Amino acid sequence: MTGQVRLGRFRWWHIDEVLPIEADLFGAEQWSPAMFWNELASGHFYRVATDDDGSVLGYAGLTVQPDEAWVQNIAVRRDAQRRGVGRALLEELLAEAARQGVRTVLLEVAADNAPAQKLYATYGFEPIGVRRGYYQPSNTDALVMRRVAPPTAYGTDD
Repeated sequence: MTGQVRLGRFRWWHIDEVLPIEADLFGAEQWSPAMFWNELASGHFYRVATDDDGSVLGYAGLTVQPDEAWVQNIAVRRDAQRRGVGRALLEELLAEAARQGVRTVLLEVAADNAPAQKLYATYGFEPIGVRRGYYQPSNTDALVMRRVAPPTAYGTDD
């Protein structure tokens, strides 16, 4: 990783470059190309983080609904972790939720992924439940976390 991280729109041509990141980070629970294609075709908000040379460092997606938004994924290449890439991607997702006027953002994170949980907590996410055996085939539990932004953050007091 050389210089500054750039965030841009996740496009179909990024899929081939994110698949090895998926395989490395998530193993048997990785997303398939079809899952990424479906997310993009559905018009969900996806961003990719790239380095100066255009190589993909990480990616993240958000599904926005009328009353809430769900973080679909955030992944950062191992050699780019702990350099602010995940933080930048999360901030971009939260900014999109704010632009859409959605105050409640939810996500699922592996119960054994303490570093990610810590990052989310710094942005106001709090655990609200557990989905037992959510991640398959490992049967790992998912911690459901929620962030509710204050109304004043969106220019309204309702």
